[in-house]
Amino acid sequence: MTDPKVGTLLALAVIIFTVWAFGRLLGRIGQPPVIGEIVAGIVLGPSLFGLLAPDASAWLFPAPVVGALGVLAQVGLVLFMFMIGMELDVGRLRGHGSRVAAVAGSSIAVPLVLALGLGLLLYPGYGGSADEVVFCLYIAAAMAITAFPVLARILKDSALAGTRIGTISLVAAAINDVVAWCLLAFVLALSRAGGPGGGVRTLVLSVVFIAVMLLLVRPLLARLGDVPIWLALLVALLAAWFADRAGIHVIFGGFLAGAVMPRRADWLRTMHERLDVVVTYLLLPVFFVMSGLSTHVEGLRTAGVWGVVALVIVVATAGKLGGTAVAARVAGERWNDAVTLGVLMNTRGLTELVVLSVGLQAGIISSTVYTVMVLMALVTTLMAPPLLRLRFARPTAEPLVAVR
Repeated sequence: MTDPKVGTLLALAVIIFTVWAFGRLLGRIGQPPVIGEIVAGIVLGPSLFGLLAPDASAWLFPAPVVGALGVLAQVGLVLFMFMIGMELDVGRLRGHGSRVAAVAGSSIAVPLVLALGLGLLLYPGYGGSADEVVFCLYIAAAMAITAFPVLARILKDSALAGTRIGTISLVAAAINDVVAWCLLAFVLALSRAGGPGGGVRTLVLSVVFIAVMLLLVRPLLARLGDVPIWLALLVALLAAWFADRAGIHVIFGGFLAGAVMPRRADWLRTMHERLDVVVTYLLLPVFFVMSGLSTHVEGLRTAGVWGVVALVIVVATAGKLGGTAVAARVAGERWNDAVTLGVLMNTRGLTELVVLSVGLQAGIISSTVYTVMVLMALVTTLMAPPLLRLRFARPTAEPLVAVR
């Protein structure tokens, strides 16, 4: 392929069709479309397409095309996090009582503790050149994530949206992910600091960045009323650039830019509708495939590595599903509802891929650990719909009320 610009167009066409096809295919068996999209990325990567047709794969995805796709994936990632930031409704965190606190606290604390132990166990064989503390903290942050957008989609598909259990899970996931993102930012700062001086610089710039966004940018945007889309995009891209310059990552800039946008329901709905088509149907599929190009399932050839895969899945499920369910039961939920909350909080999906891609790019994890964690994200998300259909995980469909 001689012209990378023309080659990128063909690659985009293949990506869009493949992601759509697998999303529809998995959707027909009760899985959220995001699972099909993740699978499509793996299929187009070296694990299948590159293995079965290496020449065709190299022709479709040569280095210049992969570079161009990487830029699109980066933009898609920033805009996706911008949309997630806009969906963060802090008002939901008020008036929901001790059960939300129990679910949110357990769904972050238990996975963190178990994952820290798992990181210590894995580091000698899989830590590579990463610092042991950074590696273990990163594994902990990655295992503690709940995929907020995937959770919202599962709630909608299972008719749990708007119910008490659905609302508790969404609020808990919001708290959960804020803590996990903060921990990830801290880990990235440690990995990039290069010494005490670098760490202090990153901390100072991060505090300045957050203060400017919350104390200056947010009030200015609030005065404008309906922020023009060009200005919203400008804020998102500049925030992402500054976050990277501060030593953390572009995703935090995009997320914080979304979080400081005005909380006007009509404007938020309009912005979401305008961005959703481009992000969901063009840019995120590119991100899925770029993630797939980094996933090497064919490299997991030994029984020992597959044993690690099984161990990671068990620890992830025990931490999220088990920890959440037990805490919810202790807080007064019926077992059906407690298990349902655990199943919902155990979903990871797209958000996990974002976290894993950041760790891979930062050199904290190897491609082997990346692949293991991608499989964990797939399995823990795949298990949610069938478990929710089982009798023991069927909640009472109570309407939304304030939980005291």
